[in-house]
Amino acid sequence: MELPPTSSPKVDQTQLIQKITSILISSQAQKPKTLNSLLTPFIPYISLSLIPSILSSLKLTKTEAHLIPFFNFCREHFPTFSQSPFNIMPFIAVDRTHSLVHYLSHPPSNFPPASKSLLNNSIVAYVRAHRPHLAVQIFKSMKRRRLRPSVLTMNFLISSLVRSPSPSSIPLSEELFRDMGKLGIAPNTSTFNTLIYGFCSKSKFSDAMNLFRSMQQEPFKCHPDMITYNTLLDGFCRKGLLADARELLLDMKNQGLLPNRNTFNTLVSGYCRLGWLKQAAKTIELMTLRKILPDIWTYNMLISGLCKEGRLDEALRLMDEMERLKVEPDVVTYNTLINGYFEHNNGSEAFRVLNEMTDKGVRPNAVTHNTMVKGLCKEGKLPEANGYLKKMEADGVLPDCVTYNTLINGYCKAGDMAQAYKLMDEMLQRGVKMDTFTLNVFLHSLCKEKRLEDAHELLKRATKKGYTPDEVSYGTLITGYFKEENVDAAMKLWDEMKKNQIVPSVVTYNSVISGLCGAYMTEAAVEKLNELLGSGMVPDEITYNVLIHGYCREGDMEKAFQFHNKMVENSFKPDVVTCNILIRGLCNVKMVDKALRLFHMWVSKGKIVDAITFNTLITGLCKEGKIDAALELVAEMENKNLGPDHFTYNTILCALTETARTEEAEKFYSKMLESGKFPDKFNFATPERVVKGQIENHELVSSEALQGVQLEYNEVSDRENLESISDDYTKQVDELCSAGKFKEARYVLDEMVQNGNVIKNSTYVTLMEGLIKRRKGISKTVM
Repeated sequence: MELPPTSSPKVDQTQLIQKITSILISSQAQKPKTLNSLLTPFIPYISLSLIPSILSSLKLTKTEAHLIPFFNFCREHFPTFSQSPFNIMPFIAVDRTHSLVHYLSHPPSNFPPASKSLLNNSIVAYVRAHRPHLAVQIFKSMKRRRLRPSVLTMNFLISSLVRSPSPSSIPLSEELFRDMGKLGIAPNTSTFNTLIYGFCSKSKFSDAMNLFRSMQQEPFKCHPDMITYNTLLDGFCRKGLLADARELLLDMKNQGLLPNRNTFNTLVSGYCRLGWLKQAAKTIELMTLRKILPDIWTYNMLISGLCKEGRLDEALRLMDEMERLKVEPDVVTYNTLINGYFEHNNGSEAFRVLNEMTDKGVRPNAVTHNTMVKGLCKEGKLPEANGYLKKMEADGVLPDCVTYNTLINGYCKAGDMAQAYKLMDEMLQRGVKMDTFTLNVFLHSLCKEKRLEDAHELLKRATKKGYTPDEVSYGTLITGYFKEENVDAAMKLWDEMKKNQIVPSVVTYNSVISGLCGAYMTEAAVEKLNELLGSGMVPDEITYNVLIHGYCREGDMEKAFQFHNKMVENSFKPDVVTCNILIRGLCNVKMVDKALRLFHMWVSKGKIVDAITFNTLITGLCKEGKIDAALELVAEMENKNLGPDHFTYNTILCALTETARTEEAEKFYSKMLESGKFPDKFNFATPERVVKGQIENHELVSSEALQGVQLEYNEVSDRENLESISDDYTKQVDELCSAGKFKEARYVLDEMVQNGNVIKNSTYVTLMEGLIKRRKGISKTVM
């Protein structure tokens, strides 16, 4: 291409890009001086806006060999090039091997070192390109040369790191903060707020509070602002640390700072999470007294709290109130209601709300679709949930990690490991990265298969594989060990979790307390309750119910009732579960009369009872030989439409036959047959009782039943043969997976399917483990 005279700078842009590209990929351009001489004639025609087009040309994207020389050419001939991170962005986009970072950090002797301005802007550019860890490398080169980035640049970099999912991000942020001090860069309130947010997001509240205190002291003398307090307050409320939240509010008041809308909303959210809706409502009243009107976020939190408590009618009325006050319900409002209806087993209403949402012009988002998938899984409608993926794509919403995790979790719970494995494989094929939730679902599957040592080994290696184990990861395995009665292993994991500064919530405390009570270590469980209280968290009904049940199992009814009374003192309302636990405990220690008094007192107060309440009392009365009183309860149970059920009939029939009340037993048995509630089997403890329980002219085991048993035996025998054939395949899959040959393992699986072999869940779990372990390598290619 011939260049036009300098006086006429108009040239064909396409031809110009082609010519410059040809020069850049030529062998002549390997030396900086040669490249400079070749490109100098084009300087009048090159603008900063043309550089991205040159870099994105097809020929140049295939090689990065001349990226740095061209970068330096632009630095030398365009004075404004280094003054903006946006001018550097095109180079970052084509630099797949990160040669630009290496050059900026360690420039070769034949290239001029990068200026402070260029390095500062490069840090910003890499952060904007979502590559903060590369920006850190550039900062470290500045540190070696004692060059100081601006505090704004450092804040931008630290903010990007604390929001990164990488496990190393928070420690790296702390290191950068210390380096700021070494370089003499004075942090400001925004720096502290960002780090405090990072600590709170990882539940490292002691670190957050230490930083909060140090920011007000020498040498920093930074004053906390509303963002500081609201960040800490939000972290405390999310974890249920209301005692710490109250202290923080008092400190805020002493500092002369008045709560703003975010402060009130955070408190409303915290109260709603705990189910303290009265306190949430009082907070909103206080909010309005301060002339701060509730906004859509306030109402959404309250609606969420009502839905959590199952008060869906009130939630709908609140939505009507919103509309009257000209606060339009948004997608979050509708998503909350849809989720609420599914959680309380009313899928038809969930679909009605979805239709109303679209009719009112509120477009469903990814959360809406994921909520629908989750709801369908909860209802056991897994094929419909799986089919919902197509609807999502039709609506322009791609299934994400949450979608797949929800489906995988649903199939794992249903025991369909084949479909769970298929979805996990599909997830990776689509480039959807697995996250900690995926890890947790798989840990649960391993625990379900009683492969606890495999689960523990995976948990130990999780960080190296790019996962960030959280409270759920540890809680899942702790629960697994407790179920296998391995208390020592469970408690070692508990200590490890706390050592790793993962703050357990009330849910995890409840799991540990339940496990200790199940191991007849109720006093140790009480110590964990005291630890929970000492950390500023608030125990819930489950905590108290578990401890009451623990003492009842040990036969210590006095302490069980003490905890019941403490429960009431702490403003918690005992529920039907509490009542059933206490009644069962009293019956077990042969205090049936006291159990009856508790029952009648409970009913007289208008509280709910269920079939378990009646069956527990009926069993207790029958054991005491008070069958007539038990029959009265059966009649009352029937009047309340709570039964009787199989268990009730079984208990009464056993009691009547044992006391030789044969005629009554015959009548009762006839009633059972008429009602169609013949029990599947009788709970007779010995063969003698079976004989004694036989009724004239009615054999409990028929010849048809015996034939059924024989057929079942034959089916089992055939199945065992098939299973033995598949054992060789299963062993082969296990060996291949252990050797890291997952592709070959999949071929064996395909062969098993084609041959119609029985595939055990453990085989799929092994293959899923392979996919989990491969995450790090796969995620690199996806990125």
